[in-house]
Order: sequence, then C-alpha cells, then structure tokens
Amino acid sequence: MVDLEKASGAGPQRAQGEPVRRSDAEGCLAVAIRIPVRIVVLVLVVPVRMVWDALVVAGRFLRDAVLRPVGRALAWLGRALFVWPLVGLWRYVLVPLAKGVGWLANVLLVVPAVWLYRWVLTPVGQALAWFLTRVGAVLAAIAHGLYGGLAWLGRYLAVVPALWLYRWVLTPVGHALAWRGRQVARGVGLVVTGVGFVLYWIVRVLLVLPALAVWRWVLTPVGHVLAWCGRQVVRGVGLVVTGVGFVLYWIVRGLLVLPALAVWRWVLAPVGRVLAVVGREVADALGHAWRIAGHLSRAVGRFLGTVLRWTVAEPARWVYRSVLTPVGHAVRDTVLRPLAEAGRSAGRTARQALASARHTARQARADVRRMLVGEPAERDPVDRREPSAVEARTLGSSTTALTKD
Repeated sequence: MVDLEKASGAGPQRAQGEPVRRSDAEGCLAVAIRIPVRIVVLVLVVPVRMVWDALVVAGRFLRDAVLRPVGRALAWLGRALFVWPLVGLWRYVLVPLAKGVGWLANVLLVVPAVWLYRWVLTPVGQALAWFLTRVGAVLAAIAHGLYGGLAWLGRYLAVVPALWLYRWVLTPVGHALAWRGRQVARGVGLVVTGVGFVLYWIVRVLLVLPALAVWRWVLTPVGHVLAWCGRQVVRGVGLVVTGVGFVLYWIVRGLLVLPALAVWRWVLAPVGRVLAVVGREVADALGHAWRIAGHLSRAVGRFLGTVLRWTVAEPARWVYRSVLTPVGHAVRDTVLRPLAEAGRSAGRTARQALASARHTARQARADVRRMLVGEPAERDPVDRREPSAVEARTLGSSTTALTKD
C-alpha cells in the first residue's frame, strides 16, 4: 500500500515538472550502426579469439610440461655443479684451514705478545714513568727558584725607576702640554666660526636666493604648461589607438572568428558526434564479439577435449589399467621383490661381517695395549652417601630411635 501511494503521489509531481528523460536514450544513428558493426566485428574477432585461446593453451602446456621440468633440472644441475662443491669447499676446507691458521697465529703471535706486554713492557714503562716523574719534579723546583730570583731582580732594577720617571717627570710635562693645546684649539675654533658665518651669507645671497626665485617664478609655470600639453597629446593618441583597435577588432571578428565559430558549430561538432557514436559502437561491438568468441572457443575446446579423451586418454587408461598394471605387479612380485630381499640380506651379512671385524680389531688393540702398558688401575668406589637396600626407609619401618622396632 505504501508503494502504491508513493507511485500515485509521484504522478502529479512529474506531470507538473519537466518531462523525465532517459539516461540511456539513443538516436536512430546508433541503432542503425550497431547491428552491422557487431556482425562484421564478430566475423573478424572469432578467428582471432580462437587463435589466441589456442596459443594460451599451448603456452600453458609448454610451461607445465617443458619449461618447468627443464628449469627444475637446470636448478638441480646448478646446485650440483656450483653450490654443493662451494659449500663443501667452505665447510670442509676453508673453515678448518681458517681455524688452524687462527690457532697457530694465537699461539705464535698473540700469546707471546701478551706475555711480553704483561711481564716486560709494563714493568719497564712503569719504572720509566716513576723515574721521569721524579726528574720532572726536581727540574720544576729548580725552574721555580730561578724564576723567583729573576722576577725580584727585574722589579728592583727596571720597574721601580720606570714608575718614578712616569710619576714625577712625564705626568707634569703631559699636563702642561695638554693645557697649552686646549688654548690653541679654542683660538682656532673662533677664527673658523667667523669665516664660516661670512661664507654662509655670501653663498645664500649670491646662489640660493636667485636659484629659488628662478625655480618658483620661471621653471614651475613652464613645467605646468608642458605637463598639460603632454596630457592632451597622450589623450589624442589614446583616442586614435582606440579607434584603430575597434576597427581591427570588428575586421578580425568578421573575417576569422565568426567563420571559425560557424565551421565549429555546423561542421566539426556534428562530424565529431557522429564519429563518437561510431567509435562507441565499435568498442561495444568489439567487447561483445570478444566475449561471444570466448564462449565459442570454450565450446570448441571442450569438444576437442572430449574427442581426445575418448580417442586417446580412455584407451591409454584402459591399456594402463588392464595390461600394464597386472604386468608390472607380476614383475614386481616375481623379480623385483626377490632381488630386493637378496640385496637386503647381502647388506645385513656385510654389516655383520664388518661389525665382527671391528670387534676383533678392538680386542686385538686392547690386548696389545695390555701387553705393552699393563692393566689399567682400578678406581676406588666412591661413597655417594646413598642408603643401601636394607637400610632404606620404607612405609612399614622407621629410622628414628623412638619408633624403631
């Protein structure tokens, strides 16, 4: 009911407003172009799609059946030829050799150098440091005494006379010269001030006042006249340029802009719209044709797969299941298993023979050592402070003095 009311209420609103336009509205040109273009594109695209699918299937078969096994074989061959020999060389040759060289360098260089540093160079260095410290202290005391004597001698031979000469000779002479200089400077300043006042009034009367009169009553009116004339000339030139620009604007508009607008509006825009419709339809046709060709190619592939399955795979599977499997089982039960059992029994016999030979060689070596060295001394049993089986505490007895039976 709510949907019906909404639908009935929406009708007057649409009737009062503008008419609703479909977003997927198409013209007659698109409808006329679509069917022929799709037929032509389908005819052209189906062989291309089938060839493409065949190439994809061939590429996947080549990748799974040839390239991947060849790559794995090459990887195993590379490991066998390069990685494993290098790993063996590193692990069983270079590492033990480096460890041996390190141990030899430690024994021949590091240990002697540490012993020499600890027991020879360190005591000698400490003795030299103690000796040089004592010598330096003695020399410092001597130098301090000499410096004090020379300072006292220089003070009483040079500093005291120089202070007396500065205080009682140079200071009074300087004060007298300073007073005389101030008097001379004051007289020279008065003379310079009078000369400057005279020159100021001469320059003001002869140069400044005439220049101000010329600027105020001659140059300023002439400048105003010249500025007014310049403004009038610029205004006239602006009017002329404006008129010429207006004429050129209408000439360019009438000869270039309006024809170009007409060509764009009545020729290029309709042609562009038609080409856009044709291009869109061709693109849509290519998409539809590619998808239809994919379905056709899949159907053809399934048909060929079914034919190959019933003509090749099923007979091969029947032959494998009905002929080769029984023959293989018979060969395994009658030939391979007896051979494997014989090989395993021969291996067990060889291992037992080797074990007995090792045991015999071990006993002979022990007998030779016993004849040459003698019996090894037996070790005394160690008291591990463990109670014996008789003295061990059980649930029915006790080891305390109060509860002992």
